[in-house]
Amino acid sequence: MKEQLYTIPVTDAFESDCECPLCKMKQELERNAIEYTLGPSYMEDDNRAMTDEMGFCTEHIQKLYQEKNRLGLALILSTHMAKVTKDLHSLTGSAGNETSFFKRKTDSSGIGSYIQKLEHNCFICNRMNQTVDRYIDTIFHLYKKDNHFPEKLRNSKGFCTYHFAVLFDRAPQFLSKDTLTQFRADLQTVYFANMERMQEDIEWFINKFDYRYQNEPWKNAKDALPRSILKTHSAITPDTEL
Repeated sequence: MKEQLYTIPVTDAFESDCECPLCKMKQELERNAIEYTLGPSYMEDDNRAMTDEMGFCTEHIQKLYQEKNRLGLALILSTHMAKVTKDLHSLTGSAGNETSFFKRKTDSSGIGSYIQKLEHNCFICNRMNQTVDRYIDTIFHLYKKDNHFPEKLRNSKGFCTYHFAVLFDRAPQFLSKDTLTQFRADLQTVYFANMERMQEDIEWFINKFDYRYQNEPWKNAKDALPRSILKTHSAITPDTEL
């Protein structure tokens, strides 16, 4: 069943020992999207048309460059640049023909909106976010239908602040009144309890730089900094273990 394609990654993430199940799923989706982009698919016309149209955000073009397929990336960029150049030639040509003072003042050429669209589009981000949205929907589905899932949520290490807010705000779209109340209660309990735990870890990490604590054990604080960055910014550093 199609449903199972989404429930399996969700339940696996919640059963893992991670600071945010949604960040863990997103990291896996990002890895898959990068491999897909630089795999055989980049030679397919429909995929190349999408990468030509969307391009990549700054973060993902850097991650693509770090991969081994430099030729594949060069081919993708070559046709993307050709499309952008062609589009801008067309837009700047039409802008040069405008004579009205009012039209010039309102950027009737469309160049600004074209560049803005490029800056807010990314082939990898779009590919990831579509599936992340389905995973979020699946969390609510499992909370309603799977008797064991609410306990998995309560036993998790919570969520990053961004995904906590997403789940809190989106819950009314999927859950009835009583279930919504319970879900939000569980969500808040697990989020705030684990943020308190994280606060204790980062404070102990800070203490370890004080000579008075140099002989004390690290406890759970050695990796407190990358885990705190994940909790507060949904950002995965090279030292983050998910």
